[in-house]
Amino acid sequence: MSKKIIFAILIGLLLGLLIPFIAGYLFLISGGMPVATKGPPLPLERTIARMATRAAMRNQTELTSPVSADEVNLLAGVKVYQTNCAICHGLPDDTPTAVASGLFPKPPHLFPPDIGVIDDPVGKIFWKVKNGIRLTGMPGFVDSLSETEMWQVSLLLLNADKLPGRVKQKLQAGSTPTEVE
Repeated sequence: MSKKIIFAILIGLLLGLLIPFIAGYLFLISGGMPVATKGPPLPLERTIARMATRAAMRNQTELTSPVSADEVNLLAGVKVYQTNCAICHGLPDDTPTAVASGLFPKPPHLFPPDIGVIDDPVGKIFWKVKNGIRLTGMPGFVDSLSETEMWQVSLLLLNADKLPGRVKQKLQAGSTPTEVE
């Protein structure tokens, strides 16, 4: 092969590698990237985020709670939920808060009739509470809640479809922080 052909191939490969980066840069600086919460997701954005989240939580499915799902712990989980989670995820039979309505993606409602996270292993729920999920608005509570509190709220959410009467009553009687006078 002649040197001219090899040089042309190398230039072609270099341009082939640079063009996507240049196009991406131009896309960003031209304002094409949707950054507002009401903006549409990018192609494959949800798929990539879902795949990355599943991979990060893969080993958490076998994790078991060191805290029992008794009424005392579920009631403690209610307190944690009302203080830290209800503002975004809502309470049973309640309409979404203004905060929840402004988030992108929309936070899931975690109580019946919605499925919530009752079909997730408790270790996965705990991982979400502890670490949060990047680019969703879901914060991690590793620095603000104790391990026990994170397990208590995880157990509350795992059992959201079969809570004891007193726990349901306390949960439904609660208020989100924006509703407190």
